Amino acid sequence: MTPLPSPEEIKTLIEAGVPGATVTVIANGSPSAQHSLLLDHEHARAVAEFLRDHAELKLDFCSLVTGVDWPDTETTAKVKGKKLVAGPDGVEQEQEVEETRKTKVPGYLEAVYHLFSMGKKHGPVVLRLRTANRTDGTHLPSLTPVWRSAEFQEREAFDLYGIVFDGHPDLRRILMWDGFVDYPMRKDYVPPEDDILVTGVKA
Repeated sequence: MTPLPSPEEIKTLIEAGVPGATVTVIANGSPSAQHSLLLDHEHARAVAEFLRDHAELKLDFCSLVTGVDWPDTETTAKVKGKKLVAGPDGVEQEQEVEETRKTKVPGYLEAVYHLFSMGKKHGPVVLRLRTANRTDGTHLPSLTPVWRSAEFQEREAFDLYGIVFDGHPDLRRILMWDGFVDYPMRKDYVPPEDDILVTGVKA
């Protein structure tokens, strides 16, 4: 069994082997400490091929592809500033005030890939790809041309989360029927009223 380089070491290998690639190590604070590598869209396919073919890594098997939904969030911050306030005599005076400002942080979707080496018997290496948003920017490059085992699993992420994998050889629904609307694994999904007939639960 060949020891697997750390995520930081793999990041260094990628950046040396794939010019222009942007790789970010995403830390995992859980006891598993299974850190992951976030890739940019433009170089994702080249990075995947590099990981598969690199003599030290040989990550030739993709065991799992899954989707993750990160909805829009809102941050709140208290900000100090100055503004004109009418005084007792009716004359405006400048006073320091504290305001609460809310900022909307757009959400996104993720595709997460778990990679192993069959020959070197090491892994997993976890890759992440993020969409621009959850509405009109849901495209990601397909990695099925690199790991054929990703084909059905990318279709599942497309079907349930709405991630569109550009370059996938057969991107169509795999669990839901063709006329189904929306993506049932998204956190804000609301089942239609017709689902009462199936589940007995009113939406």
